[in-house]
Amino acid sequence: MKQESDEALELARTFREALRQAVYVTRRLDVGEAELTGTQLSLLTQLGDGGARVTEIARNLGIRTPTATEQITRLEGRGYVRRESDPEDSRAVVVRLTQEGWDAVERLNLRRNRAIAAVIERLDAPDRAALKAAIPVLTSIYDRLRDV
Repeated sequence: MKQESDEALELARTFREALRQAVYVTRRLDVGEAELTGTQLSLLTQLGDGGARVTEIARNLGIRTPTATEQITRLEGRGYVRRESDPEDSRAVVVRLTQEGWDAVERLNLRRNRAIAAVIERLDAPDRAALKAAIPVLTSIYDRLRDV
């Protein structure tokens, strides 16, 4: 196995720290939001691509399957998700967004996006350009980490 360079390890450390801070700050935007917790919004967001099995939801959220099931049950009770038989495996269940779930995701994402946009608007042009240039790199890293 190849040993990572000191530079790569330091970049990884600072990247992870920045990502952790971004998650905390973004979740703080939801303080006082009674509709959904940050975890519930994350769960609903990952269903936007057509749904997912409970085990996949749990893995993506970094929680145990029973915890994911509990969240799904709560969201189902509020009309945000529905469970269906998996067309590829009738023994499995796929969780899908309902229209009410889509509406909640859109509403809360718009709220978050507006708060972040207000900060971005106050950045100077070089910082906005740097942010714009960094997004494809960040996306590439996230895509590669999905396969790890």
